[in-house]
Amino acid sequence: MRLNRYCDRLIEKKFEMNILEEIIAYKKTEVERRKLEAKSSFLENSFYFNRETLSLTQSLKTGNRSGIIAEFKRRSPSKGVINDKASLIDVTMGFTENGASSISVLTDEHFFGGSNNDLIEARINDIPILRKDFIIDEYQVTEAKSIGADVILLIAACLTPAEVKRLAVFARSLGLEVLLELHDEKELGHICEETELIGINNRNLKTFEVNIDQSLKMAERIPADKIKIAESGIGSVDDIALFKENGFKGFLIGELFMKEADPAIAFAEFVNELRIMPPKAEGF
Repeated sequence: MRLNRYCDRLIEKKFEMNILEEIIAYKKTEVERRKLEAKSSFLENSFYFNRETLSLTQSLKTGNRSGIIAEFKRRSPSKGVINDKASLIDVTMGFTENGASSISVLTDEHFFGGSNNDLIEARINDIPILRKDFIIDEYQVTEAKSIGADVILLIAACLTPAEVKRLAVFARSLGLEVLLELHDEKELGHICEETELIGINNRNLKTFEVNIDQSLKMAERIPADKIKIAESGIGSVDDIALFKENGFKGFLIGELFMKEADPAIAFAEFVNELRIMPPKAEGF
């Protein structure tokens, strides 16, 4: 019986560890296909390519909004369908009107049910927009600028430090900011000059387990001149208070709002709770 449980766990672990690898393998094929469909020169002629981007860094530094990066996400590999009924425009406008510092839009279609058109539609909002995807190639960075993104996400778990540096330098050359996502202390070496925004994902992308304590401990090793952003696993205003006490300026939250029938109302109610928090934890 014990041997059977051990074998079952090995099989389960193998599956968990392959989730991110599966996504990246698919993404490589997808990017090559997109390159054939539309060359970079075509993307550079898009309506949004030459627009002046909005700064998430400045939005978080001024502290005159909630600090929340509110995410529009329909589904995920770990949760399945989260919300496939909500209107993207209604939800993102509700996020903006109720104090979001930024909007995050999932553009991965195969695993998360998003699309580039989702971000284009969200561009109706006049706040910084993060393109949430698995970026592995400069083409995707050019694509992000062409659809109206202000910030791109680079995930350390699927990139080498040299790849982060190369992609971040290219992104900054296009006027885009870079949010570097870390989870493990081994990934601290991915931080570079061009990655001013450092996200610590409380959820391990390989196992989908959440560990806030580990993130807080890891945050102590982030250089003081970087802006720290907590990602995933945030379930209450008390969590935000805890992260603020540990020097975090931004909070990427998606599922907490998107799992509700009306994510915009859920977000508004959450922000109202933040507004009445004790002065020590206030961000307004």
